[in-house]
Amino acid sequence: MVSQKPKKGNLLVAEPSLTGDISFNRSVVLIAEHNNEGSVGFILNKPLDYTICDLISDITIPFQVFNGGPVEQDNLYFIHKVPELIENSIEISDGIFWGGNFEMTVELINSGTITEQDIRFFLGYSGWGTSQLDQELSSKSWVVLPNEYESNILEKSAYAFWKEKMVELGGDYLLWSNAPENPSLN
Repeated sequence: MVSQKPKKGNLLVAEPSLTGDISFNRSVVLIAEHNNEGSVGFILNKPLDYTICDLISDITIPFQVFNGGPVEQDNLYFIHKVPELIENSIEISDGIFWGGNFEMTVELINSGTITEQDIRFFLGYSGWGTSQLDQELSSKSWVVLPNEYESNILEKSAYAFWKEKMVELGGDYLLWSNAPENPSLN
């Protein structure tokens, strides 16, 4: 179930020991790119208090926006499962795509052709330089899992996702599934 080496399309599940890390505490990250130069991913379970309408005035439907990670938080990114509708999309894996023609995406959202189950927006991304992610894996900061949800991952509830992964991992992780987010406040 747990893979040792990350690859594009895998999930990174934050170890419970990351409690002091504001960005990645209880995070589930989709790896969008992984190569010798580094890795890029998006945190799937950190919704923000913004909708896309708050950020892009041309969009009229209030899709939720997520914190993608601590890098370039003034930039908007998106992943989706409709490459046949959004030109220039980059395949991540198993029916999940990154980016594409943004003007076309705005039109498709406003017309109702793309729904919130088809796309997810992020402010910022998660990035690791050469060997940085490997070092974090060696220090047991992350568990690497396959994305068994494939394109349906966009429909996962952000609020319970990390807890669900802890339960699936079982063993000692089960204890953490019900622990408070900040154990020092217990």
